[in-house]
Amino acid sequence: AKPETALKNWICSSLLRVVAHQVLEARVLPKQVAVEMKSTDVIVIGGGQAGLAAGRALQKAGLDFVILEANSEAIGSWHAYYDSLKLFSPARYSTLEGLRFSSNPNHYPSKLEVIEYLRAYAKHFKLPIITNAAVTKVTHHDSGFQVFTNSLEFQARAVINATGAFNQPFTPSIPGFELFAGRHLHSSSYQNPELFENQRVIVVGTGNSAVQIAVELAKVANVSLATRAPIKFAPKRILGLDFHDWLQWFDKIPLGGRFTLGNSSLVWDSGEYRQALDQHKPDQRQMFQGFTENGLIWADGIAENVDAVIFATGFKAKFPYLEQTGALDLNGQAVHRLGVSHVPGLYYLGLSGQRTLASAALRGVSSDARFVVNHAQKFLRHSESNFNLRCCLKPLGI
Repeated sequence: AKPETALKNWICSSLLRVVAHQVLEARVLPKQVAVEMKSTDVIVIGGGQAGLAAGRALQKAGLDFVILEANSEAIGSWHAYYDSLKLFSPARYSTLEGLRFSSNPNHYPSKLEVIEYLRAYAKHFKLPIITNAAVTKVTHHDSGFQVFTNSLEFQARAVINATGAFNQPFTPSIPGFELFAGRHLHSSSYQNPELFENQRVIVVGTGNSAVQIAVELAKVANVSLATRAPIKFAPKRILGLDFHDWLQWFDKIPLGGRFTLGNSSLVWDSGEYRQALDQHKPDQRQMFQGFTENGLIWADGIAENVDAVIFATGFKAKFPYLEQTGALDLNGQAVHRLGVSHVPGLYYLGLSGQRTLASAALRGVSSDARFVVNHAQKFLRHSESNFNLRCCLKPLGI
């Protein structure tokens, strides 16, 4: 072979070896994600209304803290609710501590207004929030807690779990569910009637969301409201005042320490929902007994083809990331009294009936936040005193 040809072959083979090595190295040694460790007094898990209320209370207490929010912004679950949702309480009873709604205090805020309010609250108080930081695990040890996300690790002396009561949609187990070929969804995935026009739709549930969604859908579809019990209506106004004008006195009583306060199934109504049901728009029927491939079987044994079933059956609070702390019962539920866990330094906020009837609502969560943060503050002072005492005794060999 000619010298110049041999040189060209050598150069080509050398380049191929370099490229092959780089490709192999890229496949065998993937890029590692850097994990950063941070330390703080308190970690708040969740940046919805409960997390923001906790943040403001911690800020006023002068504690170092950070709020970890799983989603791209700190607005809780409000973005997932149906478009027409309005609060059941007027604006004057629907605020967190320190900032009012800009609208008329007698106005019932919409979903979008609540979202804007929460954005404004976080900005107004300059709360330290890290978004896209879903907590995957929390461990407890002598010096506090270690909190893990997908890219961050935190060392904290205390943790406030503020993910609230609406983080896990609940769908009841019904025979034949897996056979049903139609559309089924939880109310948390329902947005508006557009996709259900002229369809046969069943809405399951007895609460506010079930009735509101069924009445809305009945304007464009053939809708039945399937329930196990009659709808319990409650008037929005009594003697000329909003019901919450009367309820505010009970909201302040910490009944959660003595009674089990669950989610209310009352439907707040100014008359429009009761009238719609009386006109069979939608009609109310006894809960069906099971599904078929194309529909369902009603309680009387009659089968009917349906296009869609919407479950407005509430939520369950789930905290799988707390399993290693020993804070949960056998069903994965939080063990606490008034938001204080039996695990030292761990607290809850935003749970239904946690302290008062309004614990899971905008109007009540700030009061609970003050209570929980006050307890956390005492715990941190006590644990710091014990730490300093151990440091002093150690040189003495005690």
